[in-house]
Amino acid sequence: MSWKDAIATFISERLKTKLEKLKDDDPKRPELLEQHNLNTWIADASRRVVQIQAVTHSLKPIHPDARGTNLYVEPANLPALAELGSHALGEHFVGDVVGNAAALDVYKFLKLEVNGRSLLAALLAQDADALAALDTDPRQAQALRDAFVSLTQPRAGGPSSHSLAKQLYWLTGDDACADADYTLLAPLYATSLAHAVHTQVQEDRFGEANKAARQARRERKAHDGVFHDYPGLAVQSMGGTKPQNISQLNSERRGMNYLFSSLPPQWQASTVRLPVHVESVFDRLFIARPEVRHTVQVLRRFLESDPEPNLATRQHREALLDTLLDELVSLAAELQQLLPPGWSRDDERFEKLDDNQKLWLDPLRAELPEEAEFASKWLWMDWPAEIGKAFARWVNEQLRDRLPVGDAEAREWEKVLLTDEDGFKQQLRELRDTLDAPHYLSIRKTHAELVALREENP
Repeated sequence: MSWKDAIATFISERLKTKLEKLKDDDPKRPELLEQHNLNTWIADASRRVVQIQAVTHSLKPIHPDARGTNLYVEPANLPALAELGSHALGEHFVGDVVGNAAALDVYKFLKLEVNGRSLLAALLAQDADALAALDTDPRQAQALRDAFVSLTQPRAGGPSSHSLAKQLYWLTGDDACADADYTLLAPLYATSLAHAVHTQVQEDRFGEANKAARQARRERKAHDGVFHDYPGLAVQSMGGTKPQNISQLNSERRGMNYLFSSLPPQWQASTVRLPVHVESVFDRLFIARPEVRHTVQVLRRFLESDPEPNLATRQHREALLDTLLDELVSLAAELQQLLPPGWSRDDERFEKLDDNQKLWLDPLRAELPEEAEFASKWLWMDWPAEIGKAFARWVNEQLRDRLPVGDAEAREWEKVLLTDEDGFKQQLRELRDTLDAPHYLSIRKTHAELVALREENP
């Protein structure tokens, strides 16, 4: 299609739209036909173009009643920066227009495209075919061209701001106390960049490709595409019921302008707490679990009440201990399964951690080629008894301040842990199967004690 055909089609379609609203005998029809004569309409548009201004950076979004300078700067002519800005648009950008909303049809006219190039861009480049489409007289065509391209030029009078616009003093010199060392800046809204962002976000949110990806994600199915999501996205509405009063592009977006979340990150505790700089996981990690704290408090209050020594008392006490054992097994499983084998070798963080607890909480370290000594200690299987003793000491410490607990109670807590068939012992069975370890569990004798017995009875 030629420029002449594109312009004729544009004007014809506008005329058709207006005539459809009138009756056949309406006296306004001849007037409309005259107004939409090709040369008449172009000449009228060249006069009305002064009512609008093409911009890439606009003042109106800062405040709808602000009056001042707008800028039209092609992104390709901006300095290239590492940060995201209008310069990133390059030659692929959509210009905006501000001014009298009644004259926005002139900008729609200048946005006509032939072979991927807008009429405005063609006129700015002095395209001969575009000029010829305006008028057969070269001088008249040049005058019309100069009128149309003037909407990209700053308005007469030089840069200006307004009391409703934003302004800030920017220190450009070295002396913060010297007025001459400041430059007054008037920030403008990067409307072309905002429109490009809006277009991309709309496609990412509502496009068919993202709908398919979202459906696959919801159904937990494999998907070849990419799923886009914008958490914390906000929408700023500009112009109220008359978004065209802000700008043409704002009107096309129905006043919608997306704002990405710029909130500071919120700290989220790791799902796995590590035994950093402690001798025992019971010191901080175990008691930090909410269910453990609650159960200890209930157990303490129950024992302080001096309950009757009967079956109901024993069952209630065992139920509370079972809760503690379940939490202990869960803690061990988290460290065993979610951390890489050998994590306990980090001397800087875990040097203080008891060796028996390293054997318990980092069992797959025994499978590493360079950990033969660790594997030997693990396979000896005396360390579970030490874990039982550590658990018993910890329970006594939680009760000792108000209850007369001692060795007898500690032996009971230790026995409860080491005979826990569905928890601690089951976890050990699974580990022994994994590491091909002996299927026995020493409850009373430690490694050192067994060595001493063997030396006494060779």
